[in-house]
Amino acid sequence: MYQSLEPLTQVGDLTEPKIRFPSDALGLIPGDLALSSFEDFLSNEWSRALDEKNPYRAFRILTAFWQIMQDCARKMNATIVLVDVGPNLGALNRSVLIATDFVIAPLNADLFSAQGLRNLGPMLSDWRSGWSKRRDRWQSPDFALPEGAMRPIGYIVQQYGVYGKKPVKAYEKWVNRMPEIYARRLLEADGPFSDAPSSDKNCLATVKHYRSLVPMAQKAKKPVFLLTSADGAIGAHGSAAYSAHKDFRILSDLIRTRVNLDQA
Repeated sequence: MYQSLEPLTQVGDLTEPKIRFPSDALGLIPGDLALSSFEDFLSNEWSRALDEKNPYRAFRILTAFWQIMQDCARKMNATIVLVDVGPNLGALNRSVLIATDFVIAPLNADLFSAQGLRNLGPMLSDWRSGWSKRRDRWQSPDFALPEGAMRPIGYIVQQYGVYGKKPVKAYEKWVNRMPEIYARRLLEADGPFSDAPSSDKNCLATVKHYRSLVPMAQKAKKPVFLLTSADGAIGAHGSAAYSAHKDFRILSDLIRTRVNLDQA
């Protein structure tokens, strides 16, 4: 991704990224730690998109992620683009998220995720209105621009400890706060609120901590849910891998429904 964006930091334009293919049905555009150096450019151009008489370059930089994603999707005949971003609200994530139609919030069962969720809602609203003002200002754009919908369609609570079939008490305390925070801050909804994710329609899934399966999957270079006995997933590990496959299938089907993918 960074190799495609880097010419914009000088006087050039976007270049074609190198797509990697983990499978026939999946193309991957890897990120890069060097993307952090692109943050200042994005921050500066956000202001210039409102002030410049000729906003071409400002919009070219602000929509760089979207342009790359769209070009790659067309070449692959892709149905959907999944974008993974880090847990921050800087200019880099703003530029990535205005390229999206929908937003899913992955949360840990802790104080930091609860506070991050409180901050995310108002920020998404601010970015949405800010992008709309900038789009409206450029009456006849020289290239296509993303709509910047960023519509929240749910959250996922992940990496919590389980005793039997229930979260352990230390995690449950934080898990049960998420429905109200999400509804208030991202959907600007009033109560009543669900008192647990299991009864909350906005909760897409609760994903337990798979612990030793994760390094096992990293070593095998495959998803947790595709681990086999040949990878060391035997006994309880094998059962956990099978359970993960079922859980992620249910989650992916629900996401398809939420974004109306089956009707697209």
